[in-house]
Amino acid sequence: MAAGGGGSGDPLAPAGVPCAFSPHSQAYFALASTDGHLRVWETANNRLHQEYVPSAHLSGTCTCLAWAPARLQAKESPQRKKRKSEAVGTSNQTDLLALGTAVGSILLYSTVKGELHSKLISGGHDNRVNCIQWHQDSGCLYSCSDDKHIVEWNVQACKVKCKWKGDNSSVSSLCISPDGKMLLSAGRTIKLWVLETKEVYRHFTGHATPVSSLMFTTIRPPNESQPFDGITGLYFLSGAVHDRLLNVWQVRSENKEKSAVMSFTVTDEPVYIDLTLSENKEEPVKLAVVCRDGQVHLFEHILNGYCKKPLTSNCTIQIATPGKGKKSTPKPIPILAAGFCSDKMSLLLVYGSWFQPTIERVALNSREPHMCLVRDISNCWAPKVETAITKVRTPVMNSEAKVLVPGIPGHHAAIKPTPPQTEQVESKRKSGGNEVSIEERLGAMDIDTPKKGKDDLQTNSFPVLLTQGLESNDFEMLNKVLQTRNVNLIKKTVLRMPLHTVIPLLQELTKRLQGHPNSAVLMVQWLKCVLTVHASYLSTLPDLVPQLGTLYQLMESRVKTFQKLSHLHGKLILLITQVTASEKTKGAPSPGQKAKLVYEEGKDGGYGMESRITTFSFQ
Repeated sequence: MAAGGGGSGDPLAPAGVPCAFSPHSQAYFALASTDGHLRVWETANNRLHQEYVPSAHLSGTCTCLAWAPARLQAKESPQRKKRKSEAVGTSNQTDLLALGTAVGSILLYSTVKGELHSKLISGGHDNRVNCIQWHQDSGCLYSCSDDKHIVEWNVQACKVKCKWKGDNSSVSSLCISPDGKMLLSAGRTIKLWVLETKEVYRHFTGHATPVSSLMFTTIRPPNESQPFDGITGLYFLSGAVHDRLLNVWQVRSENKEKSAVMSFTVTDEPVYIDLTLSENKEEPVKLAVVCRDGQVHLFEHILNGYCKKPLTSNCTIQIATPGKGKKSTPKPIPILAAGFCSDKMSLLLVYGSWFQPTIERVALNSREPHMCLVRDISNCWAPKVETAITKVRTPVMNSEAKVLVPGIPGHHAAIKPTPPQTEQVESKRKSGGNEVSIEERLGAMDIDTPKKGKDDLQTNSFPVLLTQGLESNDFEMLNKVLQTRNVNLIKKTVLRMPLHTVIPLLQELTKRLQGHPNSAVLMVQWLKCVLTVHASYLSTLPDLVPQLGTLYQLMESRVKTFQKLSHLHGKLILLITQVTASEKTKGAPSPGQKAKLVYEEGKDGGYGMESRITTFSFQ
């Protein structure tokens, strides 16, 4: 079983790297490391057999791999039929490796030729390939992807034979039934498909997280009295990301029970699983599970129906260093993969570093519940002395060649010719004259440099400081650079920063955008400049969306409230304008009134009253 790749940045991606043992006698162990290289190791002598670097190993890294079954090796190429002299000698030794990539393509690599055999691209996936399975009889290849589809490939013609939607979300794992008529797929739920009609035969509830492994554990059902239809009564195993339980399911003809019938418990997320198939009801299933914490858990159980309590491991295997000296303590060595040998009584362990792993065959002891193997692998990581000496060559320098010094390209200190004063000082010292003072020596050196402005110094140093701060995660160094308010300085710094620091800078800006609002105002200036200057580089990254998912969500949440704030701002302006206008009218003085005409009548004899008419003129 090949472990999934964990270098995409997705927290729900499977742990470990893609790796698998070859099908016949486990003679080879193939792994696709995080640097994009495919390495094939010989398990017998722990020697590197082949190394292959795909042309697009940086943008389209390997996400999964699978060896072709042993019975299909003779069908590798139609050209073999034409070469009668080679038909007997080499056809059975041909090993094909299928490699799924992050961009959706599938590479077929031949370990006998040591080169790429063919490439499956057209009409297939347009997103990350999560799992590859070879059909043991027909020679077809099945693949699933984040694009929600399952593809059946015709390997000989390098064309898509059939393509159908496997789930409403990404399809993470595949497995073909022992008789080759059914296909298990896992997305949000686990589905069992009839390969002939591409219809769903059964649904299973699945896991809470993406399923990273699917494996059938039996060849025939325990009840052998009834006629066998190829699938009913079989058991299969499933493991998921961040899940410490491996569930066992039973396929039933009646659609009654959809949940797991039993489960195995481990100490951490499984990264590699291997098992021995049970051929009858008396033979137990042997299971080896490599966990993320570097341990191997061994299980041995007879599958006989429902079991309520999770089963614990019969044996646990760990590897540690000897711990030289009294004060030094042994350190654990991570186990990367484990596979049962053909005798089912021994185990092949791969441990150490992915770039220089150690492969060892270990005999199993069923009586011991815990095995701790002490191994010294310090010598394995160091290069051999002979190799280091024989491969050292003195480079031939061309007179027209330009030597690049460390630093940012295009920035170097000016080299001045030696001034004539230096020659005079040297002549004084040689002639045995008076001792030259330090002041005269410094003057003779003429180390004065032209004065630069503050902005020039910052422009030269800020890209270097920013790069060092991102690599070392130095908070003070990053603050010194990111707290600048000079827009021109920000633009020049972003222009001169290396491309490999663009994604770490965006992640740092995203982290700071969630902090204090004053800090967010500065980070927006940096974010705008980075997205503007490096838009062409960012558009070439296949996994940009998951890497910047937090930034997308942050921007969307703030944009949603912006419209409501705009409406509120407009209403507040109208309200404040009305209040201000009413206050002005209250405090304004009344206009001055002065009578323009006054008319008085004489006294009326009858009433003794005076009548007066006044006419006002308003100014």
